[in-house]
Amino acid sequence: MKKFVVLCVMGLMVSACQLATAGDLKSGLQVDAYPDAFNVTDVTGPLAGKKLCYRCQYGSRPVVSVFVRKMDENTAKLLKQIDEVVGKQEEKKMAAFVTVLSDDPDAQEAAVKKTAEEQKITHTPLTVYENAVGPPKYKIAEKANVTVMMWVDSNVKVNHAFAVGDLSDEAIAKVIQDTAKILN
Repeated sequence: MKKFVVLCVMGLMVSACQLATAGDLKSGLQVDAYPDAFNVTDVTGPLAGKKLCYRCQYGSRPVVSVFVRKMDENTAKLLKQIDEVVGKQEEKKMAAFVTVLSDDPDAQEAAVKKTAEEQKITHTPLTVYENAVGPPKYKIAEKANVTVMMWVDSNVKVNHAFAVGDLSDEAIAKVIQDTAKILN
């Protein structure tokens, strides 16, 4: 009986550690941080083919910024749902942009365009960044496959980070729900 109790306690401890680890991934700017400017190459937006700073262009508007290392089915689903929210919130001037991090950004452009076309992403520019690390001041964690930051008035209000395989339907729903935090 003692062995059974010890095994149960150990199992609970392992489960608790796994849950804590999944929620403890810190990536990107944290709440109350200031989002600095950085340049990307626009792939699907209105200035496709040009280098620009969407952070600068969007100014104090409510913004969802997503950094992606590897595009998968759930990441594409997240981007589509963010795009739908942006489309519905035009009156509040909500904006979003996606930054694909890659050491070979030119090689990513075709895949980025394909994702935008397949998911019918029309309100959210998909862009590429010149390396897989991301803008230095943003501190994108190496283990983070997807990092979502939301800000308004140049103040980060929401941050979510997901390792490969952690972006579930429930996590996507939480990110979408949190867009309300940046809409005045």
